[in-house]
Amino acid sequence: MTGRLVAPITEVLSVALIVVFSFSCQRADRNSNRASSIKTWIRRDCSATPWAVAEINGFFAAEGVNVEWTSEVQPAMQIPSILRGDNDVAILRPDTLAVAKAAGARITGVAEADIDPIDPSVDSRFRHAWWFINPNKHPDVHCFADLARLPGPLRVSTLTSNLGAELETHRLADRYGLPRSRLDWVTMPGIHALQALKQQLIDVAEVDPPFFKAMSDAGSRKIADSSETDLGAAGGITYYVFRDDYIERNADKVARFVRAMVRAQRWANAHSSEAILLAERMTGITLTGNHYYSQSLRLDDSYPAPWLAELEMNHVIPRGRVTVTSLLTHEIEKLNTSFE
Repeated sequence: MTGRLVAPITEVLSVALIVVFSFSCQRADRNSNRASSIKTWIRRDCSATPWAVAEINGFFAAEGVNVEWTSEVQPAMQIPSILRGDNDVAILRPDTLAVAKAAGARITGVAEADIDPIDPSVDSRFRHAWWFINPNKHPDVHCFADLARLPGPLRVSTLTSNLGAELETHRLADRYGLPRSRLDWVTMPGIHALQALKQQLIDVAEVDPPFFKAMSDAGSRKIADSSETDLGAAGGITYYVFRDDYIERNADKVARFVRAMVRAQRWANAHSSEAILLAERMTGITLTGNHYYSQSLRLDDSYPAPWLAELEMNHVIPRGRVTVTSLLTHEIEKLNTSFE
């Protein structure tokens, strides 16, 4: 469907689960009274990088934080697992967090995780996203602006079913004169986008760093990256998210966790090759790319604004239902001010 206006059934089900768990599963911390243990699921991809750095380099230990690794959790069940108390912390994009908050989930962002680098000296391979086309299908397309000259709708891959995830592609379309109504969205992970583009089943693939090299090796042509969206650092922003009652009861523990993760993120940015090796050691798989991370203990309130606006414009959340103030808390930041 061109210019999709209705969220996919997977998103509807996820929101339904969120509502149920928000109001019926207030069991936070029932089994979490062990000293400084924080529960989170095992990660089997590049998202494990800052966790691996913090664990293996001793940053968790230095802050007196013990991470209890639980079993893997599929994306649709990650927020419900937090709400049930099976896990304590997740990393969420602002649009995903906002949809959950709008549905009644009592979870809040406490610190920045991934971010899009704005320093021009940082290699473009650390950009949050690149866009590719198959030059065999579109030989005359060399940049995103060239898409506007193609006829008919364009099938574009998106990483998640949340309509806010389309913000960056929409920004590119607006900038280069491509009507949003011509975008026909197909939700798929990067590995599937790689194959779909190769088979000419889609016209444009948006992928994150682990698939940059694979796309290039497959002969795909890069036509844009997230630096062109004018979102700045907000383009790749994600947050460490805890349950509200967990934050209230364990503020010092959360603050120590944040210090360890930010220290790990600074180290990962400065030692990207070594960070990937540590992530491979933790995951047991080969990784071909890495993200860029926030180096700040502070939260920038300007980052979520464009994501909230996109959700409201697409009628995913009611206007004004979720604000930056309700999305993020500065209480942990205040505790960590003296550690900057």
